Formats: sequence, structure tokens, C-alpha cells
Amino acid sequence: MDTLNCILARRSVRNYLKKPVEFDKLTLLLKAASRAPSVGNLQDYRFILVTDKENIKGIADHCTEQYWIAQAPVLIVVCADAQRTESYYGLRGQRLYSIQDSAAAIQNILLAAHNMGLGACWVGSFNEDYLLSILNIPDTVRPQAIITIGYADGEPEVREESDLHSLIYFNKYGQTIQNVNLLLREYNKEIEKITKIADPIAEDAVKNFGEHAKKIIGKAKSSLKNINKKQ
Repeated sequence: MDTLNCILARRSVRNYLKKPVEFDKLTLLLKAASRAPSVGNLQDYRFILVTDKENIKGIADHCTEQYWIAQAPVLIVVCADAQRTESYYGLRGQRLYSIQDSAAAIQNILLAAHNMGLGACWVGSFNEDYLLSILNIPDTVRPQAIITIGYADGEPEVREESDLHSLIYFNKYGQTIQNVNLLLREYNKEIEKITKIADPIAEDAVKNFGEHAKKIIGKAKSSLKNINKKQ
């Protein structure tokens, strides 16, 4: 699958079939995770593969009522060896770099899973003490996320996306530019904006100038539709 298409098509999956995940696919997921960038190439991320049903159910019971997690045939618990990072980069390494490294590995897992026809979901809300205990995680290592892995049962819900222009600033935080939709080549959104402004004006024109104005407006709207179809 093309990388960009994989990124755009990926969705969080929370419903899973009762179908085991092939071990060779799990191996590829972990290989993808291990290739994520890390500060100083320390590879301070660690991965715990959880396949035991009782352990999965126990973890699901300690994830702030996200009981759907118990459906997943496999969990990958991503941890950060923060002590290792701190020894090289001090407190900033422990509090920031180790988290960033794990996040990069998590994204690799999510994308690789989607590429292989698997469903996955990033779970960040869990009882950390419970994970430390049940998975025998040392105090120097901190769990960052639980990734559910399995075959999706149905299509995931379509999520609402923020407009790209609401997420982007130029040169300074909070600084935007006019007509950013044109810069981002989101012409359909610019057309929608123009139409919203133009519709009330068009109604007044029809009232004042009758059928002649109606024909001109009809032609203008038709041209806008044609432009929109070409994008």
C-alpha cells in the first residue's frame, strides 16, 4: 500500500473478530516498531506482547471502563526505558525524549497493522500500577501505551476531521493567512465559502432584477460546480 494512502485510510479499530493473528505478522509489526527514530539511536522503547486471554481481560478491566479491549486477541504494551535515556540526556531525556521515541514506535505499529489488513487502536488510559505488577515491569521502565491488535469486525466509524487550515500557522504560533484553502489546494472548501457569501446577495439580485439575474446566477453556480468536480 502507498504510504500516504495508508496514513490517510488508517482508523482506530475497537471491534475484533475471534480470529488469531498470525505470528509472522506480529513479528513484522514489532520489526516496524523497532525501526522508529529514537534520540541518539538509543532505541529506548520496549515491547511486551500479551496473548494470554486472562491477562488481556485483566488489563481491559483496568483501562477506565474500556472493556472492548478484551476482544482483542493480542496486545502490545509499549514501554520506555526512561532511565537509559536519562543517563545520556538528563531529565529532558527522561521526561520528553523517551516519550517521543515510544510515540514514534507506536505510530509505526498502527500504520504497519493497517497495511497488513489488521485493526489496531492506541490506548493511553490505563492503571499504570496494575500493568507494572501483572507484566513484571521494573520501576525504571514506564509503560507508554497499550496497542490492541486483531482483525476488524466491521468497518470502524468515520471520525470527524478538523479542517487543515485550523491546524496550521505560518512563521509564528497563531499567525494565519487569508485564503489558506487556495494555498492548500482545497478548492472545494473555498468554493463553499464563496457560495455561502454569494447566496444571500443572489437572492436580493433575483428580487430586484428578476429572471435576467436568475439566469446569470445559474450560470455562475454551474461554473463553480464544474470547477469543484475537476478537483
